[in-house]
Amino acid sequence: MQKKTHIKKGDMVQVITGSYKGKEGRVIQVIKETNRALVEEVNMIKRHTKPNAQYPDGGIINKEAPIHLSNLMYIDPKTGKPSKERGKLDDKDKTVSSKKIKEESK
Repeated sequence: MQKKTHIKKGDMVQVITGSYKGKEGRVIQVIKETNRALVEEVNMIKRHTKPNAQYPDGGIINKEAPIHLSNLMYIDPKTGKPSKERGKLDDKDKTVSSKKIKEESK
């Protein structure tokens, strides 16, 4: 059984706690098993890699590390501000409604 998350791939989110507090980015991937997400340009780490087909020279590579979903807040596309969201199903269409402005977006 998969876990239900309030954030999905492609959503704009803001980090609300930790050393990256206040940074915004788009969700690259959601890992439901561990309740974590990868966010563009947030929580960057360095990885030392050996030469391979993808990186022929090897070296140090910057990449995103996962952040727990509880540390992320959905950004409403209409207002551009962080907001709690509610999901609603109407005739097989899922809409996301913002708690602050009480409007719906798909």
